[in-house]
Amino acid sequence: MNPAVPVMLALIVALGVSAAEPVRLGEFSEAKLDGWTEKHFAGTTEYVLTEDAGRRVLRAVSRASASGLYKHRRIDLDETPYLHWSWKVEKTLGRLDETTKAGDDYPARVYVIVSGGLFFWQTRVVNYVWASNQPQGETWSNAYTANAGMIALRSGDAQAGIWLSERRNVREDFRRVHGLDVRYVDAVALMTDTDNTGKSATAYYGDIYFSPN
Repeated sequence: MNPAVPVMLALIVALGVSAAEPVRLGEFSEAKLDGWTEKHFAGTTEYVLTEDAGRRVLRAVSRASASGLYKHRRIDLDETPYLHWSWKVEKTLGRLDETTKAGDDYPARVYVIVSGGLFFWQTRVVNYVWASNQPQGETWSNAYTANAGMIALRSGDAQAGIWLSERRNVREDFRRVHGLDVRYVDAVALMTDTDNTGKSATAYYGDIYFSPN
């Protein structure tokens, strides 16, 4: 065998592993909101494209309201398991118990949805939240449904006013929160909500995309 063949095969395999292109969902830096739909729960959170720190981002302002933006897109986690985004909050919501219905508010959250289709009770959600009080790294079931697992990626005001970037292995997080090995997810959503506490919050979201690594 030509000694160059194993090297070429190894290169082909390596290229194949990394061949998947990023799947871009939130292209806010390009002033795009294509495919994003608003869902109202209580009042209307204001979502607008704006400039912040020299770049185009999405700003969310909630005043005792809860509406979110979601985008349907089937994502193969075998190809692109990592979810990336950046976010910033002006401040959190003070003292509240986020494990209760009365305290189920967040200045910023990004969540990933596996749809149950007609079997809606089989829908599963992982919520990545900027918590007000739950410790960073904490996980818990949403107060309204155990089908939604919460992960506090950030907590409190120590990093308020600072842009932070996130990178999560969604497949691993579904295993961690729901004990499920999920290959496909069906939608991504974001929401700034303060309807239960009656407070106000302002958050900013940067581009959102899935990637192989």
